[in-house]
Amino acid sequence: MPLVLGVDSSTQSCKAVVVDTATGAVVRAGRATHPDGTSVDPEAWWRALNAAITEAGSLDEIEAWSIGGQQHGLVALDESGRVIRDALLWNDTRSAGAATDLIAEYGATELAARTGLVPVASFTITKLRWLRDHEPENAARVAAVALPHDWLTWRLRGFGPENPVLDELVTDRSDASGTGYWNPSTGEYDRELLVAALGHDAILPRVLAHDEWTTDADGRRVGAGAGDNAAAALGLGAVPGDAVVSIGTSGTVCAISTTPLSDATGTVAGFADASGNFLPLVATLNAARVVDVTAALLGVTHDEFSDLALQATPGADGLTLLPYFEGERTPNLPDATASLSGMTLASTTRQNLARAAVEGMLRGLGAGLDALRDLGIPLERALLIGGGAQSEAVRRVAPEILGLPVEVPEPGEYVALGAARQAALIVD
Repeated sequence: MPLVLGVDSSTQSCKAVVVDTATGAVVRAGRATHPDGTSVDPEAWWRALNAAITEAGSLDEIEAWSIGGQQHGLVALDESGRVIRDALLWNDTRSAGAATDLIAEYGATELAARTGLVPVASFTITKLRWLRDHEPENAARVAAVALPHDWLTWRLRGFGPENPVLDELVTDRSDASGTGYWNPSTGEYDRELLVAALGHDAILPRVLAHDEWTTDADGRRVGAGAGDNAAAALGLGAVPGDAVVSIGTSGTVCAISTTPLSDATGTVAGFADASGNFLPLVATLNAARVVDVTAALLGVTHDEFSDLALQATPGADGLTLLPYFEGERTPNLPDATASLSGMTLASTTRQNLARAAVEGMLRGLGAGLDALRDLGIPLERALLIGGGAQSEAVRRVAPEILGLPVEVPEPGEYVALGAARQAALIVD
């Protein structure tokens, strides 16, 4: 029974699963937390990765492994392989102005055609421009640019400051497609855009196909890895016609497409997936935490919150929550705040507030589905995953708001399972 390891290095934690390739069963698992914040020392991820692997039983019996990780985050390395500054994560909005500058210089239509993306604060290209403009000394030191899963894969393969072979950095199509300087149609980096952002050229990870592999220091096969959304879709077994709706720290709506897509409005990001296809995606910054903060305001548990929401009628008697608590990525409103409207003496009840929170969160995701439909992507069902999908109120209200039949798979570490599935693919 060959064993493989799949890892999910997410914003909040690192999860590792050991999977029996003969049965698909998870035989061991480990977990470690990540520090909070939108700017994090990558060494914290490295420590968490090692802790999670140790809890999962080490790499001793593993034949292949692969890492899925949070997209877009900037890990800037100097020529000695050292991290130059804390990584800027996908949810760090300080580079919103840099996104505006890049769009002004190139035009949204041109950028969408060249990269499948229109820059927003989330993407790596804007973080590089911010670094150039605000920390020019650090920018000048950048010899290589990696993303979280690229860097962790490099480290676990045996590289780092003690063995700084920057040319051994590897990534996959899905994570490369979230940088803003890679073309998913051609499979090539756009060096002009990289230089426009950073101010000079730099080493970038070699892009492996979904079924390609390299090795670690002990000769184990190492998969290409994937961005978290692509890994989750792979772990779920999503196929064309499926919309994967993830309600976690962020909210995402994505679908499998056999052809690359670009959206000059910037609403839909034209990512690649982890199976050789494409993964058009809409993301929101405000998802499960909308429910969390509203439940805390009402002083109830999540189960009690769900009961309250289901006691209210659809539409919450006109009470509407616009849930932009942390700014928003889609629509691109990084400085926005949340607002509550439609308050009357009759509508302002605990039940309606709970319902308005659920509906407001789901409407943001429903707008994402509409954007995918507008690009001609057929959608037949929604697969609802993430911590927020465990709410009974969310599960029951979702079909009304999303306009699709909704299935809720059993809770699981689908990003880690997707990485494990990728690792299983490269086992002899």
